[in-house]
Amino acid sequence: MTEKVLYEVDQGVGIITLNRPDVHNAMDDETAALYKQAVHAALDDPAVRAILLRGAGKSFCSGRDTTVLGHRARDESDYHFVLRHQQSRLEVLDSPKPFIAALKGAVIGGGCEIALSCDIRVCSTDLKMALPEIHYGILPDTGGTQLLTTLIGPARTKYMVMTGERIDAQTAMEWGAVDFVVAPDDLDAKALDVARKIAAKPPICLAMAKTMIDQAHAGAVRNGIAQELLAQTALFKTEDYIEARAAIREKRKPVYKGK
Repeated sequence: MTEKVLYEVDQGVGIITLNRPDVHNAMDDETAALYKQAVHAALDDPAVRAILLRGAGKSFCSGRDTTVLGHRARDESDYHFVLRHQQSRLEVLDSPKPFIAALKGAVIGGGCEIALSCDIRVCSTDLKMALPEIHYGILPDTGGTQLLTTLIGPARTKYMVMTGERIDAQTAMEWGAVDFVVAPDDLDAKALDVARKIAAKPPICLAMAKTMIDQAHAGAVRNGIAQELLAQTALFKTEDYIEARAAIREKRKPVYKGK
């Protein structure tokens, strides 16, 4: 069976590749665990000074695999399930090593939150970025509401979170959700070039620079992520969540009670 997450090191850059191209690199439990292992490997490797995240095939990551939505492999509570995934996101935010994301195609839900947790985002012109959780009767829960607000502001974040609508590469660039836009054929080379330039610099300077710059919003982001945990845990128990899931399963328009 093909490995779902690939890892290699190139000139000081730890390259993590999500490798489920047939499902746009959607995250099931195994893929999420392998991704976390790859992140730990890169963080623990003294030869790695910057980390590049990318996806095989047409997309970066389409988020949680819809075939396992609501599934809890460890038979854990909703609270502990969300907390565990938040901790993986915080490891990236707290990492002294810079993270660069190479984004293409679907950058959706949890995949979008992975991208937002990175320090620099390079995207291709075929980008489709969204936080569609509201369609399922829930909300982003691993930093999406907080990290996106720091990049594009509260009003645009509210639009994306409250509608679940996708934005394209041009809009993402204009709003500040990504930092570079290139042609699809140039994406990997551009992202790797950015990562290599960063990796060539003194590691202690990189770590301190990331810490100093992130201090502008670090406290608010972490407080907000804690609020996401509480909100999502509550939302999993609501009638609206049950109705949203049923409507998707039955291929009909949901009917919400409004309270």
